[in-house]
Amino acid sequence: MLAGTVKQPLITATFRRVPPSLSARIAYGLLVDGALRPFVRAMEKCGCADRVFRSMRRRQIGERSAANPFAGYTPTEHDVFVATYAKSGTNWMMQIVHQLLNHARCEYDHIHQVVAWPAGKYLGAMRGYAIPIEDESVWRASPEQKRVIKTHFDWHELPYSERARYIVVIRDPKDVFVSSYFFFGATFPLPSVDTWFKLFCSPDFPMGGSWAESSAGYWAERDRGNVLVVSFKALKRDLEGTVRRVAQFLDVRVTDDVIRTVCRRSSFEYMKEVEHKFGVWKMIPWRSTSPLIRNGTHGGSGQLLDLRKQAEMDAYFTNELKRLGSDLDYEDFCDPPSAGS
Repeated sequence: MLAGTVKQPLITATFRRVPPSLSARIAYGLLVDGALRPFVRAMEKCGCADRVFRSMRRRQIGERSAANPFAGYTPTEHDVFVATYAKSGTNWMMQIVHQLLNHARCEYDHIHQVVAWPAGKYLGAMRGYAIPIEDESVWRASPEQKRVIKTHFDWHELPYSERARYIVVIRDPKDVFVSSYFFFGATFPLPSVDTWFKLFCSPDFPMGGSWAESSAGYWAERDRGNVLVVSFKALKRDLEGTVRRVAQFLDVRVTDDVIRTVCRRSSFEYMKEVEHKFGVWKMIPWRSTSPLIRNGTHGGSGQLLDLRKQAEMDAYFTNELKRLGSDLDYEDFCDPPSAGS
């Protein structure tokens, strides 16, 4: 259906998110600052912080198996999954897809009023954070009769249906590392950069597991007709070209004016201006949260990693991809070490 020649009514979100109470956030802050932060510092001094964080990952896998948020859900033709390893341009792609599905005529106070995130309801403070997957209001209001579902799950954990669409974004792990350290460190006590590096270059990274396993799993499905793999690198290099590629994949036929509007609303400058629409709740009242739209860079790993560490990370993940038997071309998604920030 070709859209854009007739002005369409503005689509507004109806779901209202419910943040934790002030008392709950104060209690969380006291727990973090009064107990967890000193504990992590002590573990770091003892040289066992990495073991503590690895155990978090193993516990996370067990909890996910016991309470899979997708259990019992069968995807439909209305579903577009945006699947990424955490800190890989998730909000960026969600914005592009949601804008396309609504022909750039949508308004919301927060992206998760219109994008379901089933895993959020199992994250304690994230309950009420996103519109439930059972809520059909968004796709019913969409001129394309589709909605976005966010996930950081690996491919084998996702519910699959030939009727649904799956869009994957893969980002340079060096940039993922830097982004994750700044983001998670704003609300949770993290160990040193060196310990975080050791964890990231292992199967037990607590905030997502192995980047290589996640990326290889997604990449292996790229030939399915309902799966599109996009590189963060390509998003930075050619936003309009990527938007058009996504529109074609979703069979969204709109005018050039609509495409240009989607590109403008998906630009780093625009999203930074409305960052409150993508940010997480301020869980510790007396501390600033890390911006979710921090700088949107590709090749900015020099902020935390020197050239030697960048090369070490590249070598680790290149070898991991080979070990996994993946034919993913690392250089298609990742840049060589750079001293730039």
